[in-house]
This record gives sequence, C-alpha cells and structure tokens, in this order.
Amino acid sequence: MPPRFDLQSHSTNSDGVLSAADVVARAAEAGVELLALSDHDTIAGVAEAVAAGEEHGVKIVPAVEISAVDAGASQPRELHILGYDIDYTGAVMTRALDEFLADREKRTLRMRDALREVGFDLDEAEIEERIAAGKPIGRPHLAGAVLRAPANAERLREEGIDDIGSLIRGYLIEGKAAFRLRETPTVAEAIDAVHQAGGVAVWAHPFWDIVQPAEVLASLDRFHALGIDGVEAFYITHDEDQTRLLTDRAAELGLLTTGSADFHGPENKQFHSFMAFDTYGIDPNLGSIAS
Repeated sequence: MPPRFDLQSHSTNSDGVLSAADVVARAAEAGVELLALSDHDTIAGVAEAVAAGEEHGVKIVPAVEISAVDAGASQPRELHILGYDIDYTGAVMTRALDEFLADREKRTLRMRDALREVGFDLDEAEIEERIAAGKPIGRPHLAGAVLRAPANAERLREEGIDDIGSLIRGYLIEGKAAFRLRETPTVAEAIDAVHQAGGVAVWAHPFWDIVQPAEVLASLDRFHALGIDGVEAFYITHDEDQTRLLTDRAAELGLLTTGSADFHGPENKQFHSFMAFDTYGIDPNLGSIAS
C-alpha cells in the first residue's frame, strides 16, 4: 500500500494563502504521510516545508509546478509540469526557474494591462509588494487586485463574479479577453529542466486544461516522446472515466500515475482539503517519489 499522499500544494510563495510550514501542519492534521509543496515556478518554500515535515512526521517531496507552453498543439496553450524529487539546494533548478519566473512576471503584467483595457481598476498593492520581494505573481494576484478595487464592485455583481476563481474563469483563461500566453518555457524545456535537476517530470491535471479525451491522450503520447515520466491521473476534478483513461494509457507507456487535491488554502472554494481526490480503486504508481 502506498503512503497517504497528496502531491500538489501551494503556499504564500506562489498563490496559496498559508506559509509553507502551515501547509505542512494542515496536511499532517489531515493524515497526509507524503506531501509535495509544489509552488508555481519557485522552490522558495521547499526548505521550510522539509523542516516542518520533520517536525510533524510528514515526508516532504521537494517539488515545483512549472507553467509551460505546449508549442506542439494545434493552437499553443499553457500547461503545467510538476517536478518531483528535484535538487532544490543546487544551482541548476534555481537558474532555470529564474528564467521562467521572469517570463511569468512579464506575462502577468501583460494580462494586467489587458484588464485595464477592458475597463477594470486594479488595487496593485499586493502585486507591487510581491515583485519587490522577488515573489512570483500570477493570475490569482491579478484577480485579487480587480476584486479589491471598489470601482469594480457594481460591474462584478452584474457579471456574477464574486471570488478569484470566477474572475479568472471570466477573464484570465484561454479564449477570454485578458488572457495572454507565456513565451517560455516550452513543455520540452520544462521536462529537461526537471531532469537536469535530478527530478521526475509529471504532467499536472490534464483534464483541467484540455476537455477532449482524445486530445488528452494524444498530448500524453507527445509528452512521453519528450521524456515525461508520469501523469497526474488522480485529481480532485477528474471523474472516473477520465482517471481510468489516464491510468490505462500510463500503464501502456510505462508512466507513473500521481494524484493531488491541489491545496491552496482552507477558504478556497475548490482546493481547500487534502486528499480530496478519488483513486476509484486504482493503484497509483508513484515510483521513486514514494521511496
């Protein structure tokens, strides 16, 4: 039997609301035995998480979630690659993430400008503080800036937008008015960066980003050819058909199958609980991540 695991979580180092140590403490309270702190494009909280894991008896997998451009798709799109068991103390991943983070910040600021173009005011205090502190900024921070600006209140009520998630879905995902695509890294570059840092590369939450099953499978095949090591088959929003489709193809390709509830904080409407995903009776294949 694998340990009780949850292989995605986020702290204030990216778009979560708790410190890395508090994320680990919450996970321990929930009974998690194997946890990954996988902040977006940063490993800044990993050392803190590892120390907290030793205190609470939780094994911490050093991890990162890299936003990457799928340049091989018919229409370029953004996907996420999880890197597990990376050398978070070495220079290889630090250098790569510095480059990726710079592009993430530029893309976020392009989306900020686009939100202004569609008529929103923004309260940018938090964004400016994070930039000054060298912390990542992303869509949740833009959404918060829109929600906090009093001048937007009436418009947001009329559009039925009342939290960060609904603002992102309304304006900051592909096909919406203020979305802007990243320029780097590509999926191949993200996989290579994880491998260069001694880690295992896993495609995160496929059906969160792609709807059609055939397209998900075709993408997984392409990523396998690029050297991907696994897929996040078990995920809080994946239903049984989606999960079985992924685990079956992963078995055919010899890929790992991981899972998470993608914890962002106790007040998050969707991503607020640990291990809130279903394996549907299927055994995960965590490989070296669990060792």
